[in-house]
This record gives sequence, structure tokens and C-alpha cells, in this order.
Amino acid sequence: MKIDDIFRLTADDIFNELNTSIKGLSKDEANARLQKYGYNEIKEVKKSSLLSRFLANFTHLLAILLWIASILSFIGGMPQLGWAIILVIIVNALFSFWQEFKAEQATESLKKMLPSYVKVIRDGHQEQILARELVPGDLIYLEEGDHIPADARLIEAFEMRTINAALTGESEPVRRTSDVVLDEDVSLLQSPNLVFMGTSVASGSGTAVVYATGMDTQFGKIASLTQTIKIEQSPLQRQLTRVAQVIAYLSLVMGVFFFLLGLLMGRSLVDTFMFAIGIITANVPEGLLPTVTLALAMGVQRMARRHALVKKLSSVETLGGATVICTDKTGTLTQNEMTVREIWTPLEFYNVSGIGYEPKGEFSANGRQIDNKNLPDELSLLLKIGLLCNNSRLVRPTNENPSWNIIGDPTEGSLVVLAEKAGYTLENMLREYPRVSQLPFDSRRKRMSSIHKSGKDIYVFTKGAPKETLSVCNYIFKGEEGVKKLEQSDIDKVIEQNDKFAESGLRVLAMAYKKIDDENKEYTIENTENDLIFVGLVAMMDPPRPEVELAVKHAHKAGIKIIMITGDYGLTAESIARRIGIIKGLHPRIIIGNELDKMTDEDLKKELKNKEIIFARVAPEHKMKVVAALKEMGEVVAVTGDGVNDSPALKRADIGIAMGKSGTDVAREVATMVLTDDNFASIVNAIEEGRAVYDNVRKFITYIFAHLTPEAIPYILFSLFNIPVPITVMQILAIDLGTETLPALALGVEPPEPGVMDRPPRSPKEKLLNLSLFLRGYVLLGLISSVAVLSGYFWVLYSGGWHWGETLPFTAPLAKKAATMSFLGIVIMQVANVFACRTEVASMFSVGFFKNKLLNIGVVFELVLTAILIYVPFLQKIFDTYPVSFKHWLFYLAFIPLLIGAEEIRKWILRKKINANK
Repeated sequence: MKIDDIFRLTADDIFNELNTSIKGLSKDEANARLQKYGYNEIKEVKKSSLLSRFLANFTHLLAILLWIASILSFIGGMPQLGWAIILVIIVNALFSFWQEFKAEQATESLKKMLPSYVKVIRDGHQEQILARELVPGDLIYLEEGDHIPADARLIEAFEMRTINAALTGESEPVRRTSDVVLDEDVSLLQSPNLVFMGTSVASGSGTAVVYATGMDTQFGKIASLTQTIKIEQSPLQRQLTRVAQVIAYLSLVMGVFFFLLGLLMGRSLVDTFMFAIGIITANVPEGLLPTVTLALAMGVQRMARRHALVKKLSSVETLGGATVICTDKTGTLTQNEMTVREIWTPLEFYNVSGIGYEPKGEFSANGRQIDNKNLPDELSLLLKIGLLCNNSRLVRPTNENPSWNIIGDPTEGSLVVLAEKAGYTLENMLREYPRVSQLPFDSRRKRMSSIHKSGKDIYVFTKGAPKETLSVCNYIFKGEEGVKKLEQSDIDKVIEQNDKFAESGLRVLAMAYKKIDDENKEYTIENTENDLIFVGLVAMMDPPRPEVELAVKHAHKAGIKIIMITGDYGLTAESIARRIGIIKGLHPRIIIGNELDKMTDEDLKKELKNKEIIFARVAPEHKMKVVAALKEMGEVVAVTGDGVNDSPALKRADIGIAMGKSGTDVAREVATMVLTDDNFASIVNAIEEGRAVYDNVRKFITYIFAHLTPEAIPYILFSLFNIPVPITVMQILAIDLGTETLPALALGVEPPEPGVMDRPPRSPKEKLLNLSLFLRGYVLLGLISSVAVLSGYFWVLYSGGWHWGETLPFTAPLAKKAATMSFLGIVIMQVANVFACRTEVASMFSVGFFKNKLLNIGVVFELVLTAILIYVPFLQKIFDTYPVSFKHWLFYLAFIPLLIGAEEIRKWILRKKINANK
């Protein structure tokens, strides 16, 4: 078969050419074709080689600075220092490369957790399979919001339009039909009866036969031109790059300062030059960027375990700054397992038993049970409308999946279950009333209609929102009385009953129909949805998720405003919002879609200042308006969405959140984050993890800053006064290269600290490197560590017989012993610092000493490495250490409570301040 001519073939010719049928392929045939054609996948563009990515770690700004320091060391006749700095560069490059590699693996594994599914007909039954398992000849069902997974020929299309921008550049939706194309001038890409991989369904639905998969598709042929690999830096990463640059320049300034200071005070050129290089090297935060990458990757992995899949590492910390969550109701705040509980017709009120999707239950009216096989006319008609005007399917239990389930929309699924409780099956009803056309649901008119043929008669079956459905009805069905003119009194009764259902938190749909004498060639909204006959109301329950109430409480406590934006009736939305704690006041502001349309942006911003506000009866496009207004007010907005029309709002939001179960492919594509359980509580959990990532980066920087002060102050004293060398360059490098590596890394993987969700969101203008961080790291922790280090240094000198003003060469054992005491003091105080830095606000005693295993391993590593450097003879010569006794280790234990106590007081004051501001 020539693919170029497939759009000119009839449906029967296509089935013959592809050796398939209206029942689709058999499973055996599909497996055989999968072996022949391979998986339906686009081969990814080859990434940079591992070697080139590894070598890049040797050429960034911080590495270049260290290379310069190394070269100067060799020029200055200090090869020992030069080789030590090169070792720092190599170790840092290995560490950075390993972190980047692990982070990449983490994001790749997340991609596998977001598989794309497609509805396919095999062996005559509709089922859901992975899109990668599609083969030529498969019959697929497409509807609004679906990504088209392969190139296919439409054999049935209902008001279908596709967005072909990814393939052709056309931004407007393009109409699709199943008609054979006869025009000789039409090319394959222009053909209206073909759909292509990489495009999506904007509206309507259809059935198509796959004729090309994977690299054989049009998209596959130009994949190398359309694929790009772009690593986007987040605001945090850009800020960190600036931080690293500032610290690098400060290092140079400090190096030059200490060099000139040493010369002014009469120190030797070699000593001052060597120490200046040491100060430059020690101040360069080599581990900063890889630690941030690790913190982001670990945050993503923790979020994934809590059902929130973040698609880009760069988005994690944005979550922590969220100030407003705009959320749907159905499926996010509720369980999304609709069950019809009550039915109202003009003649009777019915109750329906049973829960979930199992079609097991009874009908009753006024306490009397009704025979499922002998239903009243109006009830039977209502069930048939709900079943036929429907695109969902009931999935029966199997060995692999022992529970009842649905494919499609849960609301429609509940109507299929309702009909099956009365013994009506979709297969049988479609044989009696085959579908000839369909007017798909859209969020503006809030209705759906399907057109069916029975004998010579044509029926229109419509379901939708009660008010919108009533607006196209002129008649009402009253059972044995027949069809009557719809009076205002009838409308009032319907609206009154709808309000009662809504006040009880029930979702309500209206059912209507009409019979058409003549079969139209084309069915439009205008010529079909008019003069309908109203039949009744169906009220379904979708109970709130049990964990949502607590999640809402946590969000409010964290200073996050929650705004419900729903297409449901206002009273229904208010009932659910009140039940889960989103609103508590007596008179919340409820804005409906029509009112929102008339509002100016300034009016909307004024309304958004209300503490409790709900948007009801709104279309997805209204979300965009609300989100844009909130962002202009300076809010950091997270917004949920599941439909194709939600895409603009998801893109516009700071954090777009798509539903993993009920969301469309298009929504999942544009979203920042996907909820695998469609659960609001998972959003709050993700925000908590986002806050933890930001906190962990600050903890790391604080910890690094804390050791710079006790390294710098002793040398200032050495330069100003005639005291022995307090610490050597090699000892500073030993701290920077060895002892601090693992503990610093461990701070990047700290879980959220207690109370992180008791704080208000951080300001978007807040800088990572602010005054409070400087004061905590350099001043509070740094000065206490300096006091401890200098106390140990002078204690050794004075106990060894040294007196102030005495010149003591570094070759003297006492000088080496004192310098070793300074080195040991910095290490031990950094052990205390790393535990103090585990929390920013909460007490360090509230997090548990053994929860962070990597930290405990890091501390043990730090102390063991220090002991090796002090006691191994050949390392003593390299690092100028002296084998001090155990009592010298114990000396610093007295200073640990001082540091911890000062930090605990600071945290206590901060907690009091946060609580006072609530």
C-alpha cells in the first residue's frame, strides 16, 4: 500500500490494505505486528557524550579559579600545594559529574512513571494500552484532550478538530472528517481525514485506523529537526551561579588582602603567597552547585514517593514559594468515584443503592423497592439517555485487575453503572440504537448530545448541566401523561430540586431527548439541540477525599490561600468547600462564570483580596483570567487542570499541576507537575518538599560559611602579631577537600524539618544569600567556632611553655602541635555546626539524630579522616600535623554546648517571631 494515497481510500479498502476490521486486531496479531514493526517510539536525539559532560566540570568559573591557583603554586616553587589543588579539582569534578548523572537518571525514571495510554479496540472490545505498544492496523478511539499517538486514517469523526502546530505550525484547531478525499491537489499533510503523531485533539471525538508508527510517522521523519535538548536553569540555580561568582571574587579579594597584609607585617614572600593561595582555594565553594543538584534530585524523588511527579528539576524550589492554590473540585478534592444516589422526575423521587463502579444496587421510591426489570417509563427512558449519550465504558473484573472500573470520564461512568443496575448494557443498547453522530460536550454550553437511529426514527439524547439543558427544552415528559408543554412552574420545580441536591453536595445532570423525523446529513448544535423534551435529574455523590481536610488545614497554616475553581453549581461547590474547611465563614464570596466575564481586571483583583472566595459555573478559560490576575498581584500561583482548555492556565501559572489519572495528555504535557493520585493532599506535600529543598541549600551555604571565619581570624592574628602559624594551607585544603565533603552533601538530602509548613511562604523577592544567612554563618557560628579554635591553639602553646611575643619557628614540635590543634578544632566545631545546620527554625533535637543516615556516615568519615591525617606518619609530613593526645580531642567538647545553645536560642526567638506574626 502506498501511504501517500491512504486518504483517498474508503474505510473498507483501508481495512483490506491493513488486514484489519471494525473489530480491530486480535491480541495475537497485535503481538506479531509489534515484533515486526517495533515499539511506537521516536528515537531520541543523541545526547552529549559522558566524556564531554565530565570534562565540562573542569572548565567552569570556579574550576578555572582553582587552576590559576594551582599554576601560581608551581610558579612559586610550591609543587606540594599545586598538586593538592589539582586533587581538589579532580575530586570536585568527579563529585559534580556523579551528582549530575544521578539527577539525570532520576528524571529519566520519572519519565517512565508518566506513560502515555491510548484507547484501542482489539477483539471487538475497547481497552486501554500503552501508546508505545500500538501497531499498524490498530483501531484507536480519540477524544478531546488526547495526544494522537501515531499516524492514522479516520473512519469516524464527530465535530473533531485537531491542533497540528507541532507538525505544520498551524496554531488554530483544524477540522477533521472521515470523508474520502477526491481533490487531486490535496497532499497527505493537508488531508482532513488523517491525524498525525505529535498533534492533539482540540475538540470532538473519532475512531481511526493506525497506518504508521514510530519513526515511520511524519513526526518521526522530522524528529531530528524538531527535537532539542535544552537544560533550563531555575531562578534558584541562576541565583546560585551568581552566589558562586560573588564568593569567587571575594576569595580573590581576600587572597590579595592577606597577601598584602602579610608583606606589610614583615612575613616572608613564600609564606604570604602560599597562605593567600590557600585562602582563595578554601573560599571557593566547589561543592555548591553539585549539592544543589542533589538537593533538587532528592526533592523530586521524595515528591514522587508522595504521588507528585515533577517533570523538571528546575521547578522544585518554585513549589516551596507557592502562596495561592487554585484547585478543581472533582477528583482533586473529591474521590472522583461518582455514584448516582438519587433520581428526580416530574412524577417521582427515586433512591439508588450501591457504591463505586460495581453495577450492583436497587431502585426504590418512597421506601418501596422497584423491580429492576419493570421500571416506570420515565425512569427507563432516563437510564437509556444516560447510557447512550456517553463515551465511557465499564471494565469488568479480570484476573489481572479484580475490581470494577471504567474507561473514560467518572461522571459518565456512573451513568453506565446506573443503567447496568437495571440490566441495560451498552452493547445491547447500541445494537438497538446505533449512534450516527455526536455533539461532544464543551465547557461553554455544558451539554453533550448523541444522535441514534432506531428503525426509521432518529433520536437525539442530551445530558448536561440542569440550567443549560433546560434552556434548550420546550417540553417535559410526564410518564403515562405523555409529553407536555414545559411551563414556568415546571422550570421552577426543576431548579428548586437542583438547588436541594446542590446544597447536599451532590453533582446534578439533566436528561432530555427528542425524536427527529428526517435524517440530516450534518448535525449541528443549532439544528439539533432545540425543542428537547426534559425527562429528569440525576444526582450523584462524589465524597471528599478523607485526607483533604487535614491537607487544607496544613495549607492554611502555611499561609497558603486556597481558591476553588469549578464548573459545578455554586451551592454544590460551597457545600464541599465548607465540608473540607476551605471556607468557614457564613457568607463566602461566590463568583459565577457570567459575572466573571463582565468583571474588569481591577474588579477581579479587588474580589481576590477576599479571604474566602469560590469561582463556580466557570469555563476552563476563566482560570486563565484568575491566574493572570493573581500573578499581577505578586502571588506565586499553583493551579490544577485536567482538560485541553486548561492548558493556557497551566502554562501561565508558576506551577501548573495536571491530573495523572483523569487528566488529558495535553494537560499533562504542559504542566510542571503531575499528580499520580489526582489528590489535593499531594499538592500540599509537594509544596512542603519544595520548601525543604530551598532550606537545604541555605543550610549548606551556612555550613560552608561557618568554617571560613575560624580559618581567616587566626591568620589575621598571625599577620598582625608575632604568634606561630595557627593553621597551614595544606590543613585548610584537607578540611575543604576531605573532611567537609560528605557532611555538606548530607545537608542537601535533609527531609522537611518540623514546622516548615507553619511558616508563611517566602517572598519571591527574598535573596538566597541574605543578611540573616551571613550573620548566622560568618558571625554567630563562625565566631563561636573561632573562639573555640583559638582557645585550643593558645592552650597548647601556653601549656607547652610559649609566652606572648616569643618567636617560634614552624619546624618546632610545639608550633606543629598548636597548628594541629587549630585544624582539629575546626573539624570538631564543624561536626557541631552540621547538626546545628540541620534545621533553620525548628529545634535540632526535634528531627532525630539518626534519621539522616548520610549525615551520620559523613560525620564518622570526617572524624576518621581527621585521625588518619593526624596520626599516619607519612601524612603528617604532607599536612604538617602532630600526633596530639586524646585529651586534646576532649578539650573541644566544652564548646559544643555553647554553639548548640546559641543556635537553639536563635531558633527559639525566630519561632516566637513567626508565631507572633500569624
